[in-house]
Amino acid sequence: MDLSNDIVLDIKKENQEFLQFKKLQKYSNLISHCYSLGIDKNYRTFRANKESLPENEFEKNMNNYKLLCEKNNLNYKNIVKASQAHTDNVLNINETNLRKTIDTNIKVDGLITDKKNKALSLYFADCTALFLYDPIKNVIGDIHSGWRGTVQKIGMVAVQKMQEEYNCNPEDIICCIGPTIRQCHFQVEEDVKDLFMQAFNDESIIKVGEVVDGKQKYYIDAVKANINMMKSCGLKEENIIDSGICTVCNSDILHSYRTEKQNAGRNAAIMCLI
Repeated sequence: MDLSNDIVLDIKKENQEFLQFKKLQKYSNLISHCYSLGIDKNYRTFRANKESLPENEFEKNMNNYKLLCEKNNLNYKNIVKASQAHTDNVLNINETNLRKTIDTNIKVDGLITDKKNKALSLYFADCTALFLYDPIKNVIGDIHSGWRGTVQKIGMVAVQKMQEEYNCNPEDIICCIGPTIRQCHFQVEEDVKDLFMQAFNDESIIKVGEVVDGKQKYYIDAVKANINMMKSCGLKEENIIDSGICTVCNSDILHSYRTEKQNAGRNAAIMCLI
């Protein structure tokens, strides 16, 4: 299978496969980025913390990071990971707080930096990856926006933090949206539907589904919610780039929590200034 389209390229290098955005490839002299592919439970699976994995699994995961980084001309020792918890917390990575995401139990779902050779890395299985890049200020962001993060507007938090910390102009920021669960499979019930309505007050992101066991089902377009949110932050429409790829529809090559359940592996989204 090849997931290449007008927006992304499916790149295969020896034993590694990953996506890159054509829009971001234009800045390949300044940034490196990738979104890993593959669902073998023993290979191409990425998780964050040593504490959450058996020793042999941690070593396997670190080797996966190493191989993926090698194919993207990055040093895996420069990986900066986060203890993700579906929050709206965004951490600015600099020399003084670099190890916070490793040495403490701080919960973070977004990373930004203007420092070179800090490979921001988050992991995903249906949740939305937001790659942010300001080519004027040369600032990057790697954002994990699951449905909880989306209703908390973590994408907006990240853009605001880029403005506050680096004086970025939203009109200069590029936002690339990675593979994620799409409306075709993002089925929810009344409680989650209400949270999206409270957050966005936009009926166009909600499709009424069937009634199952007496419960009304709904289908949420979280991608459209993120796109509209980025526009409201001041990003130009032409700078909001959607991969158009559904993790559930392509669960033979992308990890999907809804498909794999508790045993789901993770895809990695890595972004680094070089």
